[in-house]
Amino acid sequence: MADKDRSAERDLSKGYVAILGWSVNAIDAIDRFDRRYIVVAPSWARDYAEENNIPFLSWDFERLNERSFELGETLKEMDVDVAIPLFEETVEWAGAVNAVLMDNPRLMNQAMLFRNKAMMKRRAQLGGIRVGIFEEAQDKTDVINFLKRVNEALLKLDGDPNDPIHVKAFDKAGCLGHRVVRTAEDVDNIPDSEFPSLMESHLDGWEFAVEAFIKDRKIQFLNISEYVHLGYSVFVPATPELEKWRERVTEEIEKLIETFNIDFGFIHPEYFVTSDGKMYFGEVAYRPPGFNAFELIERAYGFNCYQGLVLMFDPHTTQEEIDAFFPEAVVDAKGHAGCFGVYPRRRVVNELQIPEETEKDPFFEFHELMPPMQNKVTKRTAFGTHWGLVYFFGDDPYRMRELLLQQEELDFYL
Repeated sequence: MADKDRSAERDLSKGYVAILGWSVNAIDAIDRFDRRYIVVAPSWARDYAEENNIPFLSWDFERLNERSFELGETLKEMDVDVAIPLFEETVEWAGAVNAVLMDNPRLMNQAMLFRNKAMMKRRAQLGGIRVGIFEEAQDKTDVINFLKRVNEALLKLDGDPNDPIHVKAFDKAGCLGHRVVRTAEDVDNIPDSEFPSLMESHLDGWEFAVEAFIKDRKIQFLNISEYVHLGYSVFVPATPELEKWRERVTEEIEKLIETFNIDFGFIHPEYFVTSDGKMYFGEVAYRPPGFNAFELIERAYGFNCYQGLVLMFDPHTTQEEIDAFFPEAVVDAKGHAGCFGVYPRRRVVNELQIPEETEKDPFFEFHELMPPMQNKVTKRTAFGTHWGLVYFFGDDPYRMRELLLQQEELDFYL
């Protein structure tokens, strides 16, 4: 991890950044970069930080309160220039802190938009961005009524299966709290703790994600991540068919920059392309994506995305630095990097066993799976949380897509 001599290599003419949240991958990457940094994380990380010479400030990120501005003042006194959120739970904190550090209250309001899915959709709609039908739900009754209204609008007859709707907790990341609802029983399975929620109509189409690095209101690097199966698998760069949409995607990202007043930073939006060629906005996050997408991009392109984050947030970054740092999208990729999120297919498991066809595949690289801590597997609710990731790399995006799909039929836990 950190080296005692690394502090001598920091460029004092560049910014001093605060990293909000604890991620060993992020800290290791930023420690190898040329900026001064401090990690702001819960107290349980203090011992590790001190043992590894990591600049550290203890802070427990509970629900945002008046102490958020106290953190901003503390960092300001240390001459920190900007705060960078690593996780969904620290996006609001970064907004509050940066409002203090940059004397710009708008950054706090902007962070609230990125955290509240209903406000986010409404703002996008006001900006002329195409979205599906959506409403807010305060309780289960609202979900039932929305499900009925959507299917009535689709002219469903009695006995016809319902078209699904999506229910998402307002402020959870990615697949967490994201449920596909078709029946009253599905609604009953939603815990009260996940309300209020966003409800939206289902869109049939090609869903994908974008990773956009932004500085001075310009896209500095844009990656398109192809979802093979949402919640299970993804790879980068995308297939040529999806990359054909790059110009349209770029236009949509520019709309987001304008609508959400994004001067700098990193966004991770999701989109749908329907069969009739219309592109719909799903949601957008202002922090690194899940499924280790940053690590996949680095494997494909060779640059470190966490260091790219620092460049985007640091007010002292120059355009010359940015141009030298980022490669040309797609053209400069060394191959396609993908990963598969494993969830046990059996209700009772005893051991981890990597399938032979996975391990011997030339695209297979490594896995991060652990032996089971318990034998009984809880039923996967909504998209659930995977037990670990399996990584692949190769030169053929179509074979990558097929390989990732095949993993869904294999047992990794027996």
